[in-house]
Amino acid sequence: MLRKLYDWVFSLARHRHATRSLAVVSFAESSFFPIPPDVMLAPMVLARPDRAYFYAMVCTVASVLGGLLGYAIGYFLEPVGMSILAFLGKADTFETSKALFQQHGAWVILIKGLTPIPFKLITIASGIFQFNLALFIALCVITRAGRFFLVAFVLKRWGPPMLEIVEKRLALFTVLGLAVLIGAFFAIKLL
Repeated sequence: MLRKLYDWVFSLARHRHATRSLAVVSFAESSFFPIPPDVMLAPMVLARPDRAYFYAMVCTVASVLGGLLGYAIGYFLEPVGMSILAFLGKADTFETSKALFQQHGAWVILIKGLTPIPFKLITIASGIFQFNLALFIALCVITRAGRFFLVAFVLKRWGPPMLEIVEKRLALFTVLGLAVLIGAFFAIKLL
């Protein structure tokens, strides 16, 4: 069963609409969608290492554009933005976040943009707190490009040997991956 799922993900990565799907997921993740684009980026780079940096650029551009939508949600539709933050369990930290943004907004965007923490929290909060838009865009480009190009580089450089190891021990890596996801879920809930 795991082998079929694994093969299915790789077949999607080679699908003729994979790049468009990657762009849609990257755009949506920056404003309202809960799944990070890395889930699609990784198998696409492994399936087509020759296009690794192209895929990273697609992720970057779409993510920054999606970040602008998230910013607009926060800026123009603060009640909607607050509803999304409440849905994500982050509304109670509004005042703390506001103070943090006033003092260290650029660092918050840079640090959070490089991590798997949902970027939409930062984009919506940046709009709510009316963070400088030009600086927001510049920081999004830096942080998202850094993240996606790093993933593309690592997978292009060391992906094929890693892929052989993963294919031989697919069940073990699936269990480890689930453990990391569960741990990340609890870590996010505790933050």
